[in-house]
Amino acid sequence: MRTNGQHLPSVVIVGRPNVGKSTLFNAILGSRRSIVGDEPGITRDRIHGEAEYHGRRFELIDTGGIITNDAELIPSEILKQARFALDRASYAIFLVDGRAEITGADRDLAAMLRKVGKPVALAVNKIDSTRREELAHEFHTLGFADLFPVSAEHHLGLDPLLERVTRDFPQSEAAEPAPSNAIKIAIIGRPNVGKSTLLNALAGAERAIVSPVAGTTRDAVDETVAHEGVEYVFVDTAGIRRKGKTKLMAEKLSVVMARRHLRMANVALIVLDATEGVLALDATIAGYAHEEGRAVVMVVNKWDAAKGGKRKFEEDLRDRLKFLDYAKAAFVSAKERRGVRALFPLIRTAYDSFSKRVTTGELNRFIETLSWEYDMKIYYMTQASTRPPTFIVFTDRAGEMHFSAERFLINRLRERFGFEGSPIVIKTRRR
Repeated sequence: MRTNGQHLPSVVIVGRPNVGKSTLFNAILGSRRSIVGDEPGITRDRIHGEAEYHGRRFELIDTGGIITNDAELIPSEILKQARFALDRASYAIFLVDGRAEITGADRDLAAMLRKVGKPVALAVNKIDSTRREELAHEFHTLGFADLFPVSAEHHLGLDPLLERVTRDFPQSEAAEPAPSNAIKIAIIGRPNVGKSTLLNALAGAERAIVSPVAGTTRDAVDETVAHEGVEYVFVDTAGIRRKGKTKLMAEKLSVVMARRHLRMANVALIVLDATEGVLALDATIAGYAHEEGRAVVMVVNKWDAAKGGKRKFEEDLRDRLKFLDYAKAAFVSAKERRGVRALFPLIRTAYDSFSKRVTTGELNRFIETLSWEYDMKIYYMTQASTRPPTFIVFTDRAGEMHFSAERFLINRLRERFGFEGSPIVIKTRRR
């Protein structure tokens, strides 16, 4: 992670599944950035955030639960991601479960950490009483000198741990960092449409775990990309399933988190699978972005493997997603990295429209040119806010404008002022 032109020291939390890594990550960071629950293996990708302890700032990385000798695809990908993070780390926090016996997986992971050669702090979790503290010392047999009894859930023992880990990190300058002007983009879509592959293609690195297993990404994974002087922060959210299919707690939480990240984003990239066509669930997910009032770019992925022409697909797309008539569609192959670079100008245009402000003078001159044939008289209008652009129309009667009149007004606003890729909100007030 780079801040103000400097690389921050990196601290990586590693451990076998379900020892409390995400809880510790959230406790240090002070926010619910990772999904936390009692099912093992909820975090699969590297999740990262910026933390500070006594003026020493650092990047904190939460890895998936590591099983070093598991042949399944997902655990091997988790191990690959964790190794990638460890190679670049300044310090590793090795988290174990203080209420459980030392397992073979703990020993294997300890051996792996010694081979990597990074400084390691052994944190023994779930130690929430003095009586339990004695149990923690049994973990010295794993071979690490720095051992810290902690309770991530109750925020106990974190000070000694963080004091040791950050001891050699540089002190941050007292000045507040400049506010970020980065464009925040949420990548949303059904499971397995290629969201993580698209993130990797946009970032140019193997950042998110990509596999043929549907629903691989459960947390939101983000990546900052600089393109032509503009910072883009992409968030790859978990695939959204229908409510009836979200029986597991992790999947339910993923939907909640995906919608939360959508609310925090400026632009939504709605990813569709060209080989499967436009499905009802695609329309549901697109509806989430529209309801949240986000700017939108539609991304038709796997176009290299699709049958049929673009015109036919786009007609079907426009027919099924009529409410997104303002959004541009791009046809890409994230796997082959074709058409991906063209997304940046589309995102920028949508973001600029999302942030656009029109003066009251311009709007009143616009009103004078309207061929308005509806029974509600417009006196004048003003723009109340941006993101999304919201207009107040002052009229001669109370109540909302008829949808056909509202649609006419929105279409004329687009013709005159653009707003490509962004929704427009109209509110009426009786003068």
